[in-house]
Amino acid sequence: MPFPTARAARAGAILAAMHSDPLARFIDTHPRLFVLTGAGCSTDSGIPDYRDSDGAWKRTPPVTYQAFMGEERTRRRYWARSLVGWRHFGKARPNGTHHALQRLEAQGRLELLVTQNVDGLHQQAGQRQVVDLHGRLDQVRCMGCDWRESREAFQQALDRLNPGWSMLDATEAPDGDADLEAAHFDEFLVPPCPACGGVLKPDVVFFGENVPRERVMQSMQALDAADAVLVVGSSLMVFSGYRFVHAAARAGKPVAAVNLGRTRADPLLKLKVEAPCADALAYLLA
Repeated sequence: MPFPTARAARAGAILAAMHSDPLARFIDTHPRLFVLTGAGCSTDSGIPDYRDSDGAWKRTPPVTYQAFMGEERTRRRYWARSLVGWRHFGKARPNGTHHALQRLEAQGRLELLVTQNVDGLHQQAGQRQVVDLHGRLDQVRCMGCDWRESREAFQQALDRLNPGWSMLDATEAPDGDADLEAAHFDEFLVPPCPACGGVLKPDVVFFGENVPRERVMQSMQALDAADAVLVVGSSLMVFSGYRFVHAAARAGKPVAAVNLGRTRADPLLKLKVEAPCADALAYLLA
């Protein structure tokens, strides 16, 4: 009998690992997965997350929709910090987690991927069936007339009005934010909407703001068609994501989660893997 080739030996090792890996078995036995992703997917891309291993805030919670819309100084502070944070956030690139999930889609094993992230990295990795539950940070829109512009173009406008601000030293924070607590935000200039003079806001769902109904409905329809749920890198502390796991559990669909630390849905999980997302899904790229 001929000796196996090196490639065949590697393939055999991968198959053996899959059979001994509960996550690989879960994915292998559920061909129509509904995947929900969170901040843990993007930490390997250099984007900080919000919560610690117990699901508590690591830092001051983000600005609320009500504060942003109601206070000009809050908007100045937000855009000043975003101007500094965008230089790092805008350069983020997909990591192994994004590529592994794209591989699942390429194999025809994903019903839909719903992400709570606003970084667009799943799409950069080639993912096509994506619902950006909380929107995209690379777009800016007017809250009055719905005029839209790319975040990169808006960055240039902010730079022109506030020369020197983008080069200030600051610690990166989640979702393109930056720590600039000592800055004089009253001096920062934010351009109004060029079409109607209204308030410009990143095209993302802030805390205190509702997720657009059509995104929830599209996601729920995909959940109905799926045979299992895979949560990747989310503590599920925010109801907008947790609702899908709760609905899956009520429908008797099994749920697996890959997350470092506690999740809100721990009692509902059939399988939990406490490991970095890219490590847990690395076998998909082997």
